[in-house]
Amino acid sequence: MAIPMVPMETQLQSIFEEVVKTEVIEEAFPGMFMDTPEDERTKLISCLGAFRQFWSSLSQESHEQCVQWIVRFIHSQHSPKRISFLYDCLAMAVETGLLPPRMVCESLINSDTFEWERTQLWALTFKLVRKIIGGVDYKGVRDLLKVILEKILTIPNTVSSAVVQQLLAAREVVAYILERNACLLPAYFAVTEIRKLYPEGKLSHWLLGNLVSDFVDTFRPTARINSICGRCSLLPVVNNSGAMCNSWKLDPTTLRFPLKGLLPYDKDLFEPQTALLRYVLEQPYSRDMVCNMLGLNKQTLNIAQHKQRCPVLEDQLVDLVVYAMERSETEEKFDDGGTSQLLWQHLSSQLIFFVLFQFASFPHMVLSLHQKLAGRGLIKGRDHLMWVLLQFISGSIQKNALADFLPVMKLFDLLYPEKECIPVPDINKPQSTHAFAMTCIWIHLNRKAHSDNSKLQIPIPHSLKLHHEFLQQSLRNKSLQMNDYKIALLCNAYSTNSECFTLPMGVLVETIYGNGNMRISLPGTNCMASGSITPLPMNLLDSLTVHAKMSLIHSIATRVIKLAHAKSSLALAPALVETYSRLLVYMEIESLGIKGFISKKQNLFFFPPFRFVW
Repeated sequence: MAIPMVPMETQLQSIFEEVVKTEVIEEAFPGMFMDTPEDERTKLISCLGAFRQFWSSLSQESHEQCVQWIVRFIHSQHSPKRISFLYDCLAMAVETGLLPPRMVCESLINSDTFEWERTQLWALTFKLVRKIIGGVDYKGVRDLLKVILEKILTIPNTVSSAVVQQLLAAREVVAYILERNACLLPAYFAVTEIRKLYPEGKLSHWLLGNLVSDFVDTFRPTARINSICGRCSLLPVVNNSGAMCNSWKLDPTTLRFPLKGLLPYDKDLFEPQTALLRYVLEQPYSRDMVCNMLGLNKQTLNIAQHKQRCPVLEDQLVDLVVYAMERSETEEKFDDGGTSQLLWQHLSSQLIFFVLFQFASFPHMVLSLHQKLAGRGLIKGRDHLMWVLLQFISGSIQKNALADFLPVMKLFDLLYPEKECIPVPDINKPQSTHAFAMTCIWIHLNRKAHSDNSKLQIPIPHSLKLHHEFLQQSLRNKSLQMNDYKIALLCNAYSTNSECFTLPMGVLVETIYGNGNMRISLPGTNCMASGSITPLPMNLLDSLTVHAKMSLIHSIATRVIKLAHAKSSLALAPALVETYSRLLVYMEIESLGIKGFISKKQNLFFFPPFRFVW
């Protein structure tokens, strides 16, 4: 059973005050009473004997409390001679195995009354620690090194030169701990504690001088062995097989390489690897690799349960869009299949994927774009930018709040400063769908406001009135032709309005499905198919938004399912099969879960009486 606190204090006080009394007499009459070394040793042995008897009566749980009381008692003394004598008592108790050295050292350093301003106490304390720390195990030495370094940090940058010599006692203890031949602490543990307090680029405390920096420098060769030479200058080969390579992993918050341990690696390894992420994002088929680099889990599409927004990824996507705007500013025309068109198509695919999985926030990106484009006058690429934004808006506006998409109107005010109406472009060219993108966005926003019964009114901007009127007139035309891009424009503008969307989508499906009257013979025994053999051209498919493409796939699947249920022996039209195959090539379609959709319908696609012709 532990001895109660009061009796323990009383007994300890009687033991040590008896010794202190003799020291007080000697201090009061200096020169008259002078103890010889033998007398000093006799007093130490006498004090230690009394303390040993008391210590043996304590329970194990009271030992630490007892040592802490002794330290407080010593620190309450003001005479350096008395403090020195009492420290000698502690040293002898440790040397004889009475007190554990780790407990004594920790109690001394962690004492609330142990401060650098008491320079004599500071020097005597570290002198005692230096004397007994050799008996502490390496884990205890590691903890002591951490506390000592933190204590040294309390010393201000400017102190009187008269006390520097006494303060240096702490440096001597640190030097002793760091001395490899002393074998007090594995050097790797020591450098780890040092790097926690003094990371790369931070100078060590003046009291330690070059002691710490020289010690850390001895680990630089080790750090180079554990890192890749010139790593920051290397770039990966981006492809599907290399997507899961762990060599390019980055911290999703800082974009730094995840370095092992706190070794003094080269400075460039501590820098954000913005250029690396930017390079990978610019490459086609890079989405899986980006997710692997940043530790983004694609399986978390259940947005209500999990979000993995990555602000650094947002910033890089925005910078890529700004770069594309700059590129468009220097190009005279938007060539079909040119580098500028490929860049915008790639950006569209990346944006849909990363925003869909909520790795990037759409409203935050739009506001960031507005901030970075403000005052720069980059307007030649505005239609292509709006086309990219339309891809996501048309497919997600029905399931999200209207407020998430309103920042686009702020971007419109910046990029479309015209006071007059913008003329209708030549709809015989595929680029006309980009020119109509902003008008399509407004139609989707307006439709969302009405369906939500929102009080917010979004009037059609004056500059877009001619575009809007053209779409309204085209919608009233019930006999749409396939010789221009009018059908694509209507699909893009009204894909969220089932009443208006049925007509243009129906024309596309009938074009590839055929009217059911024509039959053609195919290779094989009694193999007949519907007569439509011309698939939808790639230019037309490129001109459809992802939402319209997905709707087209669903319409094709619906026709296929009806044919399967009818158990018709007629094969599918070659035009339908080829169009369906072309649609599956688009990476954006894969992002929207087309694989899952196909797998659910697979049993119908391969129903015995029903077959594809590939």
